[in-house]
Amino acid sequence: MNLLNDIITYVRRIIKSPSDTVISDNLIIDYINRFWIMDVDARLQLFDLKTKYQFQTVPGYDQYNMPLYGLQTEPGNQTISYYPVYQGFTGPAFINGIQVPFDTQKNNFFNIWPNVVQQMNVVTTGDGTSGPYSFTFPIAPNNTTPLTTPFQYILRGHIDLNGIIAFANETATYIDPPVVTNLQAPSTIPAVPVANVFPAVYITSNGSDGSSVVVSDSGQFLSGNQNYGLLMSPGTNGAPNATLGTYDTSTNTINYFTGQVNVTFPVNIPAGANINAQCFLFQCGLPRGILFYDNTLIFRSPPDQQYLVELDAYLSPAGFLATNNAIQFGYMCEYIARGAARKILSDTGDIEQFQFYEPLFKEQELLVWKRSQRQWTSTRTQTIYSQGINQGQSGFNNLGGSTI
Repeated sequence: MNLLNDIITYVRRIIKSPSDTVISDNLIIDYINRFWIMDVDARLQLFDLKTKYQFQTVPGYDQYNMPLYGLQTEPGNQTISYYPVYQGFTGPAFINGIQVPFDTQKNNFFNIWPNVVQQMNVVTTGDGTSGPYSFTFPIAPNNTTPLTTPFQYILRGHIDLNGIIAFANETATYIDPPVVTNLQAPSTIPAVPVANVFPAVYITSNGSDGSSVVVSDSGQFLSGNQNYGLLMSPGTNGAPNATLGTYDTSTNTINYFTGQVNVTFPVNIPAGANINAQCFLFQCGLPRGILFYDNTLIFRSPPDQQYLVELDAYLSPAGFLATNNAIQFGYMCEYIARGAARKILSDTGDIEQFQFYEPLFKEQELLVWKRSQRQWTSTRTQTIYSQGINQGQSGFNNLGGSTI
């Protein structure tokens, strides 16, 4: 049974176009993909698309973007670009099996774990040139190599999901966070729009004309040693980031684990002018809270080692890659066919047919939705007297114990 061929047949019957010469199978598949990928997850939260997202944290990394589907190719060699694997995340959230608070509002989260800027005045002074200047943050973590936990950590700059997509489109490589060689870096930093970069380290001074000079980390890291963040001169919104020339372990980088900075400014710094620095410094450990914002999961405290994170999520439907592995759920075939046909009738201006078939589309949508509701109603509504194992019993706190 080929579900994709069945859907194409249904679509042709609805739009009354049995011939491939009028509308090709590839164009119908494009409409099917548009409805399946863009509409279904917005119209329905299906039980069959509910899943668990889990991953291991990386020591020292406090921000994690939602994963993206790779490039997909429809029949006819039409490319479906990068888009999120999940519609979003919901609680409950667990870290190493223990439930933790899951916030979607920044004020709640950062009221508990504020990002206090560590302002360090006069880390070094200008010498009349643009650099290079080398110094170590006065509050350097002083970590050892190899790294042993626990440790303090200078937070890293971050590139959000739209920036990762821009980077992938420019370099034809999807990697998050971006790791580049010293030869790649000058060309890849401008590939990420300014609005999608959120620096966490700033080195500041003043030019000879009194203008402010700022260099910050870029959210991109040096291949071969990902402890090194690449520095950049921020551009303006709507313009690319400005690079600072070459990048290696001794030029235009910050070592987040030792606090060592090597920077060349875009202009000369007058002799004796103060060069200041700003950063966020955290004691790493077992994360006790998660913020989901801007398609990014933020952890506090930043993890000091690998921890298992588990969240509820709804899958974004993947595209139809080929006819033999199209749609997973046969009961949705007619719904998808009517949804795709609905788009075709709308685009071709066949309003009479569109209006005639609209109640039948709504009927199929209700039937698909009803299947999910049956799954939800199989679980009884909890009360204060029936809250599951070990709940409401004297002497228990929902960790261990037994019921009799």
